[in-house]
Amino acid sequence: MTNRREFVTLLSSAAVTWPTAIPAEQLPVPVIGLLGSGTAPAQSEWTAAFLQRLRELGWSEGRNIIIDYRWGEGHTERFSEMEFVQRKVTLILTHNTPPTLAAKQATSTIPIVFATAGDPVGAGIVASLARPGGNITGLSSQTPDAAGKKLELFRQVVPGLHRLATLADVDNPYATLDLRQVNEAARTLGIEVLSFEIRLFLTR
Repeated sequence: MTNRREFVTLLSSAAVTWPTAIPAEQLPVPVIGLLGSGTAPAQSEWTAAFLQRLRELGWSEGRNIIIDYRWGEGHTERFSEMEFVQRKVTLILTHNTPPTLAAKQATSTIPIVFATAGDPVGAGIVASLARPGGNITGLSSQTPDAAGKKLELFRQVVPGLHRLATLADVDNPYATLDLRQVNEAARTLGIEVLSFEIRLFLTR
């Protein structure tokens, strides 16, 4: 999981700064379009942490900021149905790769902040980590050294380990990236990897 405080600080810097000298009731209330990849209950902990940090920064939902929630519930086709562009939200907040790509395709002008993406460069979300470019910024959950460390830990637990089976959701870009890194680390350590692909289906 990404550093929540770091993420919300990033979000606050991307949002519009509203003058404090003018009474709040005279200002247009900024609207954040939140596009989640899962369900509201499944991502409730993440959402609660986000709202808490917003309050610490002086933003209160329903008072000086509005949040328009949309949930994909595991159905990627729903991301293209969002109405954030038509509503002209101030900022779009996404979580994971598919909704971020959908938001990027929908607008090149509304700021987009992604809470996390496994491989934002490889997925085509940003041009580079150092210079994302365009209207998109966010946090990458890439951990290139983690795969090798995990395999070394497995070897400590199972001395003489030479064959390893992995399960990966092939529709999840981060899982695909993680599997590639595991395979690369395994070759270095002389471990054979047997990969089994799975697909997760969520029902309403």
